[in-house]
Amino acid sequence: MSDLFETLASAPPVTQPNLHEYSVSELSFEIKKCIENTFNRIRVKGEIFGCKRADSGHWYLSLKDENALLSAVIWKGTATRLPFKPEDGLEVIATGKITTFSGKSSYQMIIEQLEIAGTGALLKLLEERKQKFAAEGLFDAAHKKKIPFLPDTIGVVTSPTGAVIRDIIHRVTDRFPSHILLWPSLVQGEGAAEQIAQAIRGFNDLPASGAIPRPDVIIVARGGGSLEDLWAFNEEIVIRAVYDSEIPIISAVGHETDTMLIDYVADMRAPTPTGAAEFAVPVKNELLERIKTLQSRMFSGITHYFNERKTIVQGLSRGIPKLDQILAENRQYLDERSERLHVAIEHYLTNNQNRLELVSLKPYLIKNIIEKQKDNLNHLALRLDAVSVESVLQRGFAWVKNEQSQTVYNLQQARQAHRLQIRFSDGTLTTNLKGTKNDQNLQSDLFDLL
Repeated sequence: MSDLFETLASAPPVTQPNLHEYSVSELSFEIKKCIENTFNRIRVKGEIFGCKRADSGHWYLSLKDENALLSAVIWKGTATRLPFKPEDGLEVIATGKITTFSGKSSYQMIIEQLEIAGTGALLKLLEERKQKFAAEGLFDAAHKKKIPFLPDTIGVVTSPTGAVIRDIIHRVTDRFPSHILLWPSLVQGEGAAEQIAQAIRGFNDLPASGAIPRPDVIIVARGGGSLEDLWAFNEEIVIRAVYDSEIPIISAVGHETDTMLIDYVADMRAPTPTGAAEFAVPVKNELLERIKTLQSRMFSGITHYFNERKTIVQGLSRGIPKLDQILAENRQYLDERSERLHVAIEHYLTNNQNRLELVSLKPYLIKNIIEKQKDNLNHLALRLDAVSVESVLQRGFAWVKNEQSQTVYNLQQARQAHRLQIRFSDGTLTTNLKGTKNDQNLQSDLFDLL
């Protein structure tokens, strides 16, 4: 064993190949250059995960599949041009480049374009949101508000530079000129959903009698486009702003075949922005013609009504007797009543005169009546005195009461009393009864008392 160690110790040193020595920074730079040159323009398909927006406006997220995870960033300038807002669970195809971040010895993708990985993924997300909002009752018909028939002010939320606002103004002017109030807003890309929701809330916050007129109805509109282009009108912030609006809202997004979630929550859906203008105001000339027709029908009806009444009155007049005949009959009736009244007055005066003479000739009648009534009164007084208490006591009776001054009517009531008051015609005697007594002893006590 010692010979082996000696052999190894005496062996010549192993020569190393001539390798370049890098600093950490140099190596990081070389790796960065290699990766960026190799992956300068790539397309990556994956599912968005951990998506968040920084205060700076940049978006940070990851793209994942079943085996790996790729960090990615979307700079603010790129994010403002995206057709939809990134969110977790959305399958996308990202176009951009790979770069390294030497501070963490990591790599990431800088996304320059972002698109949905097929319409099916976006439709799936759309259906999920639709079911969620429907379950909350946001689409219920009970929450729909009636569109005013003839609004004074129409609020419009759309892009100020597109053809949509010009079409709405032109159509409203042709039908029934009304005041149009535009709230400019993005209708596509980063920040569009937030601006649309803010415009709806802003119209609702206007005071009813302020310097800026508060709209009677709001039209939210944009032209046609792909599902990605119209995606802002499916965002939750827009749906809830429409639902919370006190002002009725007409949605007019895309073409007739396009249906966004805003169409379900709005109070009315128009197939196009031009159609929204038609729903908002009637045609002035049609209203004028309708008014003329109604006015003509009204005058015709009034004329017909009065002609019918005139005919009825004329028919009734033929059945009414002439005035001279009516007056003649009433004159006769008045003469008859006057004669009967004269006879009745004479009869009344004669009867009263006879009664007066009868009273004056027989004054003794009144005296007899008074004396008769006096005799009746004396008779009643004698009967009352005969039944009075004093009269009864004077005939030898006594009035017995107990300690509650209640009249004692029999022996049983006397046995229950503790004290008796016996009233005679010439005074009252009081006695106390102690203990329970039998009838014989009670009678004895009473005899002793007497």
